[in-house]
Amino acid sequence: QLQLVESGGGLVQPGGSLRLSCAASGFTLDYYTIAWFRQAPGKEREGVSCINRGGGTTNYQDSVKGRFTISRDNAKNTVSLQMNSLKPEDTAVYFCAARRAGSCPPDYSIESSFGSWGQGTQVTVSS
Repeated sequence: QLQLVESGGGLVQPGGSLRLSCAASGFTLDYYTIAWFRQAPGKEREGVSCINRGGGTTNYQDSVKGRFTISRDNAKNTVSLQMNSLKPEDTAVYFCAARRAGSCPPDYSIESSFGSWGQGTQVTVSS
């Protein structure tokens, strides 16, 4: 059974940093493109970042460019999202999702493009 588990969320002050991890079990991430989504209270889930199978191509939502960095370690079967200079508007539940394909879809914010999802990890940015 394919399973994704997110970790690393928590409470952080504005300007702080967190590193989220997405660990896969039951399958190897080598064949999958991975994206991070987030859902803030009262809002729809939105795509944050995507990384292709080889790790050489990454995409970011405009609001996180320059602050967030997505990376992957296929040997450890994990994908990470390093989040710096966090803002209160980054507060949300963050999810990782997997797509068995070599590259990110043109619009990676479309949830139906990804077949496997984690349960999410809460990130709260507040003073």
